[in-house]
Amino acid sequence: MRFIGGKSNLLKDIDTLLNKHLDGTELTFTDLFGGSNVVGQYFKSKFQVTSNDMMYFSYVIARATIQLNKIPSFNRLKRMGVYDPFQYLQSANLSDQPVGYVAKNFSPLGPARRMYFQPENAKRIDYVRETIEDWHSKHFVNSDEYYYLLDSLIEGIPFISNITGTYGAYLKHWDKRTYKPLQLVPNEIINNHATNMAFQSDSLQLVKKKSGDIVYIDPPYNSRQYAPNYHVLETIARWDKPVLMGVTGQRPTDDEKSTFSMKRSVKASMEKLFSNLHYKHVVVSYSTDGILPVTELRAILKDNAVNGEVEMVSIPYRKYKSKIINPKTEVKELLFYFKSKHYQIAKAKNQSKKIIASEPASSGGYIKSPLNYIGGKYKLLPQILPLFPKDIDTFVDLFSGGGNVGINVKSNRVIFNDINSKINGLFRYFQGKNPDQLISEINARIEKYHLSKTNQKGFQEYRNAYNCNPMPIDLYTLVAYSFNYQFRFNNNLKYNNPFGRNRSHFSKQMESNLRRFVRRLNEIDAIFTDCYFNKLNISDLTYKSFVYADPPYLITTGSYNDGNRGFVNWTERQDQELFQFLDNLSDRGVRFALSNVMEHKGRKNDLLIEWAAKYHIHYLDYSYSNASHNTKHAGSCEVLITNY
Repeated sequence: MRFIGGKSNLLKDIDTLLNKHLDGTELTFTDLFGGSNVVGQYFKSKFQVTSNDMMYFSYVIARATIQLNKIPSFNRLKRMGVYDPFQYLQSANLSDQPVGYVAKNFSPLGPARRMYFQPENAKRIDYVRETIEDWHSKHFVNSDEYYYLLDSLIEGIPFISNITGTYGAYLKHWDKRTYKPLQLVPNEIINNHATNMAFQSDSLQLVKKKSGDIVYIDPPYNSRQYAPNYHVLETIARWDKPVLMGVTGQRPTDDEKSTFSMKRSVKASMEKLFSNLHYKHVVVSYSTDGILPVTELRAILKDNAVNGEVEMVSIPYRKYKSKIINPKTEVKELLFYFKSKHYQIAKAKNQSKKIIASEPASSGGYIKSPLNYIGGKYKLLPQILPLFPKDIDTFVDLFSGGGNVGINVKSNRVIFNDINSKINGLFRYFQGKNPDQLISEINARIEKYHLSKTNQKGFQEYRNAYNCNPMPIDLYTLVAYSFNYQFRFNNNLKYNNPFGRNRSHFSKQMESNLRRFVRRLNEIDAIFTDCYFNKLNISDLTYKSFVYADPPYLITTGSYNDGNRGFVNWTERQDQELFQFLDNLSDRGVRFALSNVMEHKGRKNDLLIEWAAKYHIHYLDYSYSNASHNTKHAGSCEVLITNY
């Protein structure tokens, strides 16, 4: 990929400078400004790699080439008859393809008649991008497959773009490369048998939380912002379809400006960055024409180096070209090496251990949902999971709710189904994301609206903003400050839960639960569906499948089944429909388990008692606490009913 300041030609120089300082115990390598990710890809064969960049298209590349250790299998697409998705996408007949977003905004087919792409290539990009998104939303591809496909598109676009090197402007005449048809470029994947990570975070914030053996820092050198220079790739990667501005079709980027590219802030940013580095070995790239004078940069590095020792290597910028340059005006690439005086051995070791192996789940070894979801089965997991089969191929969590059960079950595939599409939309948003990125997004919203246990006005403003533009991450943050952490909507699906004064907030425990849940979610083959339970397609379930049902309980007082949250009320009719659904599964030889209560506060569910008599009934003795639907009162009888 053509990329401003790309380091393809400096890889061996970086390696040579670094190697003479290593002692052989180093395990981790962090590329703090990943860009095109050529540096991380180069060092992946030697170290566990973490790549970071604020640009989303860079994160896509890192997610596909750094985080992945093998080429995805695309098994679901193969079952649909799509055996080579790359060939499928770039060879489909587009004669009837309508003018899509890219064709309208970045080709002569649109009113602005911009010349980034030839019309046919623009239409192909639209088709490929829409298809990838559609496959992902319909769960035909998992997150790894999604990013690998998207990366192949991002890598292929520069080869047919009508630009000189960046997307800050397009050429006024068609370059010969633009007449070539778009070709997707699947990257090779290096398997280093390590847990590599991709982040999309502010580097100044990330270094406060991360540490390790080696960090490579390649900050912006000049006042050219990366966001406007790569706006086309960023828009195609994000696929948020913003209203574009100006002759060149820029996306809004006011909140994406790098402080490293501003004269007024670059020095302070450099000082902040290097004073927070907890890495043993530090390699820095810069240029003699950078906006921060080399003397000032070197002084900052010395202030943060062990014994003030900094090594510098100067490399002619055009060393790989034969053109003769005037030595007095020659621009040079600079490589600096030093050992950070802020490095702490114990902290670095703990961080390495934390990256390589997942954190312990939680008490009892189980992962807890990041949602304080009423009716969740987390506290009953020690009783119900041992009763589940051990050889599950496909696990269906029929009323998945907060996901406590599905996230802890061992199976080859997990289907989380719930009629509450808002919650599933939230989990789909979490899927494939880095936990640090999510925490950063949440904290930014908390700061923007000054959310707290007492700021009711800020909460109400945020609730109004969410209802005007519902976004999953906003819903999660909003719920964290809502009464009893409930998901409550009116009949128009507008969020209407009141403020959780003096109680609800985004606590450290919620943050911890979110991190653990998302890490596990990214490890499993999971899809989320939003069907009414008996509309779910279960035709492919076999005797190795297992369906778990935890419906609203007919005779309890849970607010989730009162019909006042924008979703279906649960009545005897729904109970009967569920019993028939489970009977049909049993007739097909599919195993199931049903959680429910037979008695509660003197009431009996006679329908359930009669139906359950033909199956196995396991009586549970764990009492809930602090829940409005609890079964802790005398006479409550919670059971797990199985057909095996």
